[in-house]
Amino acid sequence: MQKHSSRRDRMKGLFSRFLRNRFSLEEDKAPRDEVAASISKGVEFRGVNLWILIFATMTASLGLNVNSPAVIIGAMLISPIMGPIIGAGLALGINDFDLLKKSLRNFALMMTVAMVASTLYFLISPLSANSSELLARTTPTAYDVLIALFGGMAGMVAQSRRDKSSTVIPGVAIATALIPPLCTAGFGIATWQLRFFIGALYLFLINSVFIAMASYIIVRLLKYQQVVLVDKARQRRRNAVMAAIMLVVFIPSVIIGLRMVHISLFEAKADRFVSQVFNFPQTRVIEKTTSFGRGKEPSRIELLLVGETLDESVIENARTQLDNYGLESSELVVRQAGSSDRVDIISLQHSYAELIAEKNRRIDRMSAQLEHYRLYDTGIEGISREAGVVIPNLGSMSLTKGVSFDSRGAALDTLLICVFSPADPSLDVDRETFTEWLRIRTGIDKVKLFVETESR
Repeated sequence: MQKHSSRRDRMKGLFSRFLRNRFSLEEDKAPRDEVAASISKGVEFRGVNLWILIFATMTASLGLNVNSPAVIIGAMLISPIMGPIIGAGLALGINDFDLLKKSLRNFALMMTVAMVASTLYFLISPLSANSSELLARTTPTAYDVLIALFGGMAGMVAQSRRDKSSTVIPGVAIATALIPPLCTAGFGIATWQLRFFIGALYLFLINSVFIAMASYIIVRLLKYQQVVLVDKARQRRRNAVMAAIMLVVFIPSVIIGLRMVHISLFEAKADRFVSQVFNFPQTRVIEKTTSFGRGKEPSRIELLLVGETLDESVIENARTQLDNYGLESSELVVRQAGSSDRVDIISLQHSYAELIAEKNRRIDRMSAQLEHYRLYDTGIEGISREAGVVIPNLGSMSLTKGVSFDSRGAALDTLLICVFSPADPSLDVDRETFTEWLRIRTGIDKVKLFVETESR
């Protein structure tokens, strides 16, 4: 019994050491002071960093304006915007109050400069349409929270290594997407669209908070030595302030993050419910609107149907199935298009059919014109070889098919123009035979012959 127990303990010890070795963060770990100095340098926004931020903001604004994901990704890569955020996470992790103040000051400066630059761009830009890239930066989801959390962890791990030449930091910059929401907030200010400003700024703050939180978690896992002051009373006051800041940042972000998760789960359940319950051969769902409940207000699913009208009993049966999809407290509102709507849809279909028919007619006419202007089927090489056999003393020739017009510009007839040169200029070419042969060979009645003479 003791042998089995000792063997089991050895296996557990080996497995535990294997996991520690595999998942250890100690390998290539940089000293705390080196990491703090590197991050503190990236926190400061002055000189080069400030100009790069402005240029990255302008680039991202241009990408959002013209709806170009490639340009937006490029702006994320060159933007130094993550410096103050990771600096705040490090400061919270090592109790460095001075670094925290520096990070928050530069964070505020970075936000202000980026939004002012993007606002100025959108004020002078001739393009003011709401592109899909702009709209995508106004509504945070649970996925944004998770991306910021895991991306921030990856970024802090990369910052804590001696070798910082990896592609982790650029990848984190792309994944967390911090600069586009700030540019979208500037668009909201420039165009007086409050929902763009609030939604984009909200997304930016959510991403920033969770990146800072992720950095804090990694710093605590790395067990960096914390800053300790000689004055114990001052140390306690600073610790209290740090704890208050952490609570102010952490609690709302967790609440917001959980709500986003609930919203995402509700929308996924609603999509599954609609796709499975409202699957009728003669009726289609053309519009679906969902709203997650807030307080005493229940969640709501609104559908607009077209096609065969459903009986109220069918809709009531669908309401009874809400519980089966985890939508117990949700309301289902179904609106069905009336007969006039169906007539409009049919008319729209007829309009599209007429449009397609007209396009087909134009294509047929253009094909006929193209066929009309084709000179021959076998090609110029076949005609030239035959002409050399049929017409003696023929040296070279060129053929052109054209149209003759009258003085008013009206087309009169199609004609074939042939420019030829004799092999021996001292001998004539039988022009009558040549003309008749070209007329029969190409099927064009009107033929014009011109002799090309070389100047000596």
